Amino acid sequence: MAYNLLKGKRGIIFGALDEKSIAWKTAERVHEEGGTFVLTNAPIAMRMGSINTLAEKTNSKVIPADATSVEDLEKLVDEAVKELGGKIDFVLHSIGMSINVRKGKHYTDQNYDWTAKGWDVSAGSFHKTMQVLYKKDAMSEWGSIVALTYMAAQRVFPDYNDMADNKAYLESIARSFGYFFGRDKKVRVNTISQSPTPTTAGQGVKGFDGFIAYADKMSPLGNATAMECADYTITLFSDLTKKVTLQNLFHDGGFSNMGVSDGVMEAFVKENE
Repeated sequence: MAYNLLKGKRGIIFGALDEKSIAWKTAERVHEEGGTFVLTNAPIAMRMGSINTLAEKTNSKVIPADATSVEDLEKLVDEAVKELGGKIDFVLHSIGMSINVRKGKHYTDQNYDWTAKGWDVSAGSFHKTMQVLYKKDAMSEWGSIVALTYMAAQRVFPDYNDMADNKAYLESIARSFGYFFGRDKKVRVNTISQSPTPTTAGQGVKGFDGFIAYADKMSPLGNATAMECADYTITLFSDLTKKVTLQNLFHDGGFSNMGVSDGVMEAFVKENE
């Protein structure tokens, strides 16, 4: 059901790779709520995905940009402001990559060139995006910037590898840059720590299917879906959350506050009988 929460609002959505992605679902929901936006992703990711289908569905323009390139980001922001007819009201950063994970390198045996690349894509790009928006004064007052993260930033999930470090850095950037964006521009910056979600990127993590089942058993409300995360993101883009900033917001069915659940304990006891 649409409530026109974003009527008249303009934005940029990074990372809509395919129909499984949270950014894709968010774009669909923004469109339903009356918002307009441009879609962007790196040229290589665009060749792998189907972003043009989403653009056609939501009557949006696709502007290719490498989010690790300040020059690309400057062109993206300038073109987005021109295309949308004014300053930006919301931004979704939904980008993450680990070459070490992709290539099967263990956390204790990293290729540091790959580590640096993964950090730049997953976290450094968030700082660069905000720096460009800040310097260009491209965000509207009471605008909202959201990045997607995961609880491995706070707790150990061994197979998440160096992506855990990337997410920890991402969350720190949100707080640090969020202070200056709030003080100087009245712009909110938050991260959403989402349940494990069967996106194309998420399914690349070793043992993902087992972990998603475990998280679902641990969470009193069960895992949050990609569409439910999109709904939550909409609330952060809307004027209903104008004073929410510098927060890492757990959207995980309660998983982050659990020690153990009855379901997990029963399975463990049964296994050891």
